[in-house]
Amino acid sequence: MQRGRIDASQLDLKERVVNINRVTKVVKGGRNFRFSALVVVGDENGHVGVGMAKALEIPDAIRKAIQDAKKHLVKVPIIGTTIPHEIVGEFGAARVLMKPAEEGTGVIAGGPVRAVLELAGIRDLRAKSLGSNNPRNMVNATIEGLRNLKTVEEVAKLRGISVEEILG
Repeated sequence: MQRGRIDASQLDLKERVVNINRVTKVVKGGRNFRFSALVVVGDENGHVGVGMAKALEIPDAIRKAIQDAKKHLVKVPIIGTTIPHEIVGEFGAARVLMKPAEEGTGVIAGGPVRAVLELAGIRDLRAKSLGSNNPRNMVNATIEGLRNLKTVEEVAKLRGISVEEILG
């Protein structure tokens, strides 16, 4: 799997706002209100990224979060319509278990996890959130799990054997 930067300008990216939060800072003169936005972008063809940003207005926060997400794109190995193998993504206290599923199953996952998986282009998958239900950590755990997926070819290359030897 390529670990280099992915050029977002060549991809037809869709974006989805996962969470908007009002953040308050108490200062001498009163309270300062800002908005933080958590946004997922993806081309529904194996590229997905997540971005976070804060601004005084919601549209500005979303725009900045989209720019941030485009800088943090990851490539996801997809076999047919699902992932190559079962994996648990971890980030902070959030753990997300993702299992490949038969064609026609659909994406069975909770809100933040579903957004990431659908924009990554995964059509059939079962996922379960374990631990924290904080949207930011759940999204990051999902991205971490997808980043750690390996194809049969990559495993064969790492072990120095042929694909046929792995598959039996």
